[in-house]
This record gives sequence, C-alpha cells and structure tokens, in this order.
Amino acid sequence: MKVLFVEPPKVFWFVMGEYMPPPLGILQLAAYLESKNDKWDIEVLDSQAENFGWSKLQRFIESAMPDVIVSSALATCNTFTILRTIEIAKKVDPDIKTVVGGQHFTALADESLKTYPEIDFVVRGEGEVTLYELVKALDEETSLLDVKGLSFRNNNEIIHNPPRPLISNLDDLPFPGYHFVEENMNKYNFKMMAYKGAGYALVEASRGCPHKCTFCSQWEHWGGKWRPKSPERIADEMEYIYSEYGITFLWLTDDNFGLGRRTSTLCDELINRGISEDVTWFLQARSDDIIKNQDNLPKMRKAGNYWIMAGLERHDDDVLGNYNKGIRASDSKLSMDLLKENDIFSQATLITGDSQDSHESIQKLRDFVNYVDPDLAIFMILTPFPGTALYKTARKNGWLEDDNWANYDMVHAVMPTEHLTRSQVQEELYMCYRSFYGSMKRRIGGVLSRNKFKRQTYRYMAGQGLLQALRGLY
Repeated sequence: MKVLFVEPPKVFWFVMGEYMPPPLGILQLAAYLESKNDKWDIEVLDSQAENFGWSKLQRFIESAMPDVIVSSALATCNTFTILRTIEIAKKVDPDIKTVVGGQHFTALADESLKTYPEIDFVVRGEGEVTLYELVKALDEETSLLDVKGLSFRNNNEIIHNPPRPLISNLDDLPFPGYHFVEENMNKYNFKMMAYKGAGYALVEASRGCPHKCTFCSQWEHWGGKWRPKSPERIADEMEYIYSEYGITFLWLTDDNFGLGRRTSTLCDELINRGISEDVTWFLQARSDDIIKNQDNLPKMRKAGNYWIMAGLERHDDDVLGNYNKGIRASDSKLSMDLLKENDIFSQATLITGDSQDSHESIQKLRDFVNYVDPDLAIFMILTPFPGTALYKTARKNGWLEDDNWANYDMVHAVMPTEHLTRSQVQEELYMCYRSFYGSMKRRIGGVLSRNKFKRQTYRYMAGQGLLQALRGLY
C-alpha cells in the first residue's frame, strides 16, 4: 500500500510576509501511519518547499502512482487547492483513492461529497486513528462501515459513520514526521520575524480550546474539549527539532496556549535542558490570561518566549459579548503593557466587519488600537468559517454574498454589515492598517526599537512594502 500525503501549491496570507512553514498536519498523520505499519510505503510531498506548480505536481503523481492520496485543509481559503490536487490525482488514475480532512471538510462533509465527485473519503475531526483504520481497510479490502469518523459514498449513497472518540492522551502520539521532508528543513522560514538562519517549525502543545467564540471553529471541531500535552512532552519535541535539525524559531500553535502552571513547568524544562538561550518561541494567549499570570512573564522571557499574540478583537464589550469572547476591552491596554515591560513582543489581532459596524464604529476601533499601542497590530475582516456559530447565523440570515471559498481569508469581505457594503468593509480594513502603520513615530520607533523582534519586524515591513501589497488586493 502506497500512501502519498500532499501539501498543495498555494499562496500564504500576505500579512505573514515571506513565510513557509512545514506542513505540520500531514506530517503528524504520516508519522502516525508509519508508527502503526512500517511496511506501508509512505511519502510526503510539500509542493511549497519543492517549488512545485500544478504541472509539476501532476508529473510527480504520475511518477509516484500512489494507491491513496491524502490532503488536508485547515484554512477554508485553501480548500480549492485541495480540490485541485485530488482532481489531478483522478486525472492521472481514477483508481487512486482520495482522502481529505481538516476543519472545513469536517464541517461540510455531506456537502463536499455531494458537490465534489473527486473526493472519495472525508476524515472528520481528529485524523490519526480514522486515517489509519481507513488505509488498513483499503489494504485488507475489509468493510469501511466500522471506521468511525469516516464519511464516504457507498453505491451512490453518502454514509457518515459515527464520530471518532478523541485520543485520550496526546503524549502517546509520535513526533511529526519531519524525516519525510528532511531535505527541505532548511527551507522553512518566517522571514518577517525570524533571524536569518534560524529556521522555522511548528509545535502543537494541545488540541481544542476551552472557550466558545462564535467566529472560531475550534470548539466544534474538537468536540468542545481542550486536551493539553504535558510540559515534558512539549519540551521533548522542541528539543528534538532543535538538536536534530538546528531550528531555533518555533511557533507553539495552540489557539489559546494558557499561561498558568503548565507554562511555568515548560519554562523550567527548557531552562534546565539548556536550550532556552538558543531556541526562541512564540504563542497565542488571551488578554485576561496575560494579566492573571503576569508573574510568569519574566520566566517565560528567560525561557525563550519573545513574542505573544493576543486576540483583543474589539473596543466594545457588547460586541465581545456577542462573540462569546469572555474578555473585556479594558484589559487590552494592561495586557500589552505587561508584555512590553517584560521585553516580550506584543501583537494584537483586531476584527472589523461586524454586522453592526459603520464608518464611525471602525474609527473607534482604530482609535482604540492606537491607544492600546501593541508592537504589531493585525486587522482582519470578520469571516464566517464553516463549523462556526457565525457561519450558521450568516447562512440563516442571508448575509453571505460570496460563495468562493478562496475569499474566506479574513482579508476579503464576504458579507456586508448593516451600514457598509462589502467594498466599504474592505476599504475600512485598509484604513485600519494605514492608521496604525502610517504613524511616522511608530515606524521610526519600530525600526530603532531595543526589542529585537520589533526592530526586525519593522525593518522587514519597510523593505517589503506590506501596505502597498494590501492596497493591491482591492
């Protein structure tokens, strides 16, 4: 049985600058399959790192001739790249079995199987065990009806097997299969933030989130549960990536890392192992968590944490309440100030395009973020991703004006507000960036900052002209 995992050709979010991460999702799946059956022929193709376009991808599939092709989409805007990949696979050989997964296809499993005949199987939710049992059933030609978490066609009928129970102990999973892309490990980078030669990799420290924000699909995708890996397991993986591949810039990818006791123990592990001075890492956290656990910030900085991203989202508590965010706008300023006091680069994400937004309310958002003054601000348009409460509300109310999944990227408006057209929402997004980064004081302060990440970021943005790139989207 030959299984080919494919990371398709795609364009990354322009706000990230020059950015090429390793394909963590399929590396995790490939490693799990290998751990269960080392007789299967498993291969991972990262089209980004190999600089493959669609023609090269087709030639590669023709040469490899796998029995099964697997591709996964975390971001809805990349769905079309998955579909094109499996279309090519079916063109090469209609007998190749095609498997898709990820949050988008999980949320729309029935619709996807009805709409896209090139999809043979949808792995819903957590993928490792379901994919293994699927490949095993295909290899042994046994029934697929016992594979929990699987959706597929059977005699023109769409079958949705019962959900797959979640893995109880994530520490039992193998490390991601970086050896499958070993020849590309020196290509992965995050040039806006990481210093030259640092390399770049991702570390998953937990799955799920304890919060239920209406615009986020994490809650439903992971069954409303948050399952952390142990600090020791996280440190083991970070140390492995550093010692094996020399990579010193890591993103702990959890949607909400949490800065309490587990983080304190992780910091102790990194310091005691002697890698904290060489390995730099960053994460996402909430403003209230930063304030609650502010005593941990000095230790985090000592352990190599130089950058925290916080979803401040809005300036108005009513809208934050509508999002089930569970934070207060009044916490935003203090959380950013605490990070700066500890020499931790502070990034805030903000949301425009709420259903009630007007020119006036978005101007208040701009005033708010200028007051809060994070080191870096990322503005995004409220986007109703499948699998979210927001998506269900938007469909029910007829808000959606764009059904092209490629535009569900938080940069293109797919629905208007009660006061603004979609084009006006996009123009307001540009004005948010212009207001924040157009400040000469902020730009000069960034370029000359004592904080090395702030200095690196602002010098990179100046050289790349990211504001002009944003303007060119419209």
